[in-house]
Amino acid sequence: MAPKAPSEPHVPHRMNLPVMPPVKPMLAKAVKKIPPGMSYEAKWDGFRAIVHRDGPELVIGSRTGKALTRYFPELVAGLLRELPARCVVDGEIIIAQDGRLDFERLSDRIHPADSRIRLLAERTPASFVAFDLLALEDLALLDVPLEQRRKALADVLKGAGPPLHLAPATTDPHVAQRWFEQFEGAGLDGVMAKPLSLPYRPDQRLMYKIKHERTADCVVAGYRLHKSGPVVGSLLLGLYDAAGRLQHVGASSAFTMQRRRELVDELKPLRLARGAAHPWADWENQAAHETDRLPGSQNRWNGKKDQSWVALAPERVCEVAYDHMQGARFRHTTRFRRWRPDRVAESCTYDQLEEPVRYDLAAVLGAG
Repeated sequence: MAPKAPSEPHVPHRMNLPVMPPVKPMLAKAVKKIPPGMSYEAKWDGFRAIVHRDGPELVIGSRTGKALTRYFPELVAGLLRELPARCVVDGEIIIAQDGRLDFERLSDRIHPADSRIRLLAERTPASFVAFDLLALEDLALLDVPLEQRRKALADVLKGAGPPLHLAPATTDPHVAQRWFEQFEGAGLDGVMAKPLSLPYRPDQRLMYKIKHERTADCVVAGYRLHKSGPVVGSLLLGLYDAAGRLQHVGASSAFTMQRRRELVDELKPLRLARGAAHPWADWENQAAHETDRLPGSQNRWNGKKDQSWVALAPERVCEVAYDHMQGARFRHTTRFRRWRPDRVAESCTYDQLEEPVRYDLAAVLGAG
């Protein structure tokens, strides 16, 4: 049975807050350097969520405004215990494993079976890192400057305990730079910069994010078609592990429509017939995904999504830019940089990837 995508949040009829769900969070645009004169926070790698609490009623809304409440029963209980009685808080749901963030365990929660969700809630409980306050009691704070919202958030969360944490913040850009360099070792993926006078504007990109960027040479072993028609949607990337097996590590998809058409012709000599030998030929067998990283695994957010792909002889190498790894794969979609005709596919191994120095997540939560 395919997992169902989160539905629109159920709003209890007794809930009566000055800011009602659903609310889409305020977003950020990417910049290369840390800008001066702002409030700085670590950039968390989890599920963005806005929590509405009105007495015994609590709703956890996702970035799209859809419900996450049923997937995190331990958070519901913990937030009812630790949050103010009537408030709306913006933050991030995270799961830690061995002192660092673990996004894959977080994704495991999007499951249709309540019994499975409750088992995972006991084994790998989630936490909520709060970084903005949208409403308190009968007062909406959307038009209040960030500097004042942050102070109010720190005041109301004083003394709060797990699973609720106040996100560390600083106005010192030198501290922010140190966080940028150190916190990646705990699984975070950069720094956020927020203008101190900024009001809260849902679904607008008014903040700034500074993310790590590195490059890697990867094998192009297939592609997916674009939703618009028979042109390349994304290139499927692979790296060889220590045992010499080609593992699927991610995709690259930021191409113009003209370039998508060109890639079809460019890659045509490498196309393989269905059933031909390929390192990922067993991708339709879900059991094979337990031992190897293959394209086409079930999408937890959209079980009906077409995961089919076109197999290519794994011969061409491209350079891609990426921000960080999540386990044995790229955490986000990579950015295509160039073809590498000077590289042979077998030379594209995990050994080339830079490993950040480990940093304890507990130290991140205690920073600032």
